[in-house]
Amino acid sequence: MGFYRVAVVVGSLRRQSYNQELADRLIEAGRHLFEFQRVRIDDLPLYNQDHDDDQPSPVKRMKQEVRAADGVIFVTPEYNRSIPGVLKNAIDHGSRPFDDSAWQGKPAGILGVSPGPMGTALSQRDLRNVLASLEMPTLSQPEAYVRLVDGDFKHVGGTDDAALHKLLQDWLHRYAAWIKRFI
Repeated sequence: MGFYRVAVVVGSLRRQSYNQELADRLIEAGRHLFEFQRVRIDDLPLYNQDHDDDQPSPVKRMKQEVRAADGVIFVTPEYNRSIPGVLKNAIDHGSRPFDDSAWQGKPAGILGVSPGPMGTALSQRDLRNVLASLEMPTLSQPEAYVRLVDGDFKHVGGTDDAALHKLLQDWLHRYAAWIKRFI
């Protein structure tokens, strides 16, 4: 199997974001399967339909990076039981104008880490609904909800770095098979 190019979009802007760290670990665990492209979203203005005919250069750059990818992995926290506004803003920009979506047809995967007891389950549920409307086939199993407890990543099946690495490896292999179905 050749390398697939995968865009990684992180739904958190915080410098020491746990989701940024999870994305780093994911990229490290998947270097043997994918060529990763981190997609920057912190420089995107708020979406305004008035700019659809002349999108700002950061939007054009983001859309180009997504279009160049074979698939997209979203690594997102959960804010107020849903998708962070910055991630929704990026998705809206990438899907506009209506007939020029960069997301359409891109096989997607979703992971996330949160200190909450439900991990990022509700954020991921809402994101799946959004991605369905964009015609992005999204890997449904295995789900990857990573919980942060006392500053350490924890999840079902293990609490150490080796267990997290295995979780990410297993998820990445399933995601690779998922992309192959659509490429």
